[in-house]
Order: sequence, then structure tokens, then C-alpha cells
Amino acid sequence: MEKLNQRQAVQEQYKRTDNLNTRISLHAKYSTNKQGFGNWIFSHYDLLAGSRVLELGCGTGDMWKTKLPAPRQDIALTLTDMSENMVSSAKALLGEAGQVSYAVVNIENIPYADHSFDRVIANMMLYHVPDLDRGLSEVKRVLAQDGCFYCATYGENGMMAYIAGLLKEYGVTDVTNKNFTLQNGCGILQKYFSDVQKLEYEDSLAVTDVEDVLDYIFSLTNLSPVARLGRETLRAVLEKEMINGVLHIPKEYGMFICRI
Repeated sequence: MEKLNQRQAVQEQYKRTDNLNTRISLHAKYSTNKQGFGNWIFSHYDLLAGSRVLELGCGTGDMWKTKLPAPRQDIALTLTDMSENMVSSAKALLGEAGQVSYAVVNIENIPYADHSFDRVIANMMLYHVPDLDRGLSEVKRVLAQDGCFYCATYGENGMMAYIAGLLKEYGVTDVTNKNFTLQNGCGILQKYFSDVQKLEYEDSLAVTDVEDVLDYIFSLTNLSPVARLGRETLRAVLEKEMINGVLHIPKEYGMFICRI
């Protein structure tokens, strides 16, 4: 029942693109590392000629917007998400460029044959998977023996831990989903992959308009205890932390590169 409820919560959160776009916008607007997390992730992809690439949890496909047709015409790219609306948004954004295909796919039941892909990608989504063991087993199954699995995630000492710390006097604790983080991800992945490399992305936020942070907070359904405090209370707390009109917020993000 718990896994069913988790799955339903994730489906509800990503039914529309609004919440995801709100979170992407905050990072795009205020990140101090101007390379951009998506660009940094992409710089570590080793996309060889003839590669078959599967992305699980592609979201709106925004990461690929400036990269197509970077996956050369001899690279077959399959973009998937468990949300039909996300898949439709990605297709509308990217079109049918090159060998790009789209499908609604649940990582726990990937509908492709064994060893079908040379590269599998699952960024910022593994912590949402109710049965992560089954999901990673499926990833390993469809990955070629000499393939690579890329998965980005957040750490446990980033933005939401910082905000929870500011609100501790209100009884708020950090309830961020920690099912798969930079801290525990390596141990989880090593059950399925013999070679697991962790890379960390140096970044932070320098926010000049706290309304954008409030929008971010209210886009996260798992932060309902924070949201119940109301915008006025949250605004006052955040504005108190601003120095010379800037609110400095830590970020902790990175990725794993895995081989069988």
C-alpha cells in the first residue's frame, strides 16, 4: 500500500509540467555556476557512434533542446517518462528530429529486450521509484554488457535542508525524499553495477527575489508542513536571511556513472 501511495503521489506531482518548470526556472535564474547542471551532466555522456540511448524520466525534454541533433544521426535516442503528459511535452518541444522516439515507460517494467541499449539515463528521478530494486534490475537488464548507466540526483545537505533549518523554530524538519541521494546512492548502485563513479557539481543559488523561492517551495507536494506556514511567514523568514538584497542558498547535486 505504501508503494502504491508513493507511486500515486509522484504521478500527481508530474501530471502537469507546471511544477517541474517552476523548479527548473529557479535554478536557471539564480544558479551561481553558469555552466548549468544539465550542460554539466551532458558533458559526461559518452555517446559513441551507433549508440542506442534510453532516457527514463525525460520530463519535458528541455535538457535535449540545445543538444539535438548533437546525438548524431547514427545515434538512436528513446525518450520516456511515466507521465504521458511529460512525454507529449517532450515530443512537442523536440519533434521527430533524427532517430528520436518517445514512449510512456515505468522504470519498474521497461518494455524492451535484454541488452537493448548502450546508454541508459535516469536523472533526478530514482528517489521517486517505489520499488527501486526492481527499477535498477530492469535498468541492468536492458543495458548492454559494455554499456553505461548515468543517473543524477541531489545530496542531503542542499536547498531544502537549508530552508528546514531556517524554520526549525516552527517545528519544521527536512522531509526531502532521501531514497536515493549522493550520500547513499553509491551503496545502492553497487548491488547492480561493479563500477560506480560519483561526480559532484559545485553550485549554489544567489536569489534576489524570494517570491521565486516561495513558488519553488509550493511546487513540492512533499513539503506540505512548510507550505502550511503560509507565504507571509515564509517570506519574512527568507527576507531576514538576505545580505545586501541577496539570499544565498546552498545546493548539492551530482551524478553517478555506472558500468556492469
